[in-house]
Amino acid sequence: MSPRLKRLSGSEVVDIMHTFGFEIHSQRGSHVKLRRIGVKGERQTLTIPLHSELDVGTLRAIVRQAARYIPEAELRLHFYTD
Repeated sequence: MSPRLKRLSGSEVVDIMHTFGFEIHSQRGSHVKLRRIGVKGERQTLTIPLHSELDVGTLRAIVRQAARYIPEAELRLHFYTD
């Protein structure tokens, strides 16, 4: 059986991204932009909706967006059930 996405809130996702070095850059309405500076000096930005429970498709999109900067194996530990 394939691993399933955990049901997470926007603030839980922000907390997870803090462990990877992302900091809140700005907020507009219910969406927050997280940013960190990469090893080569490039800006890495993620946008997270601060909803009480994120839809599965939204979580999947966040994981795909974050996988550009963070190895997918590390993301799976936080976003998927065993």
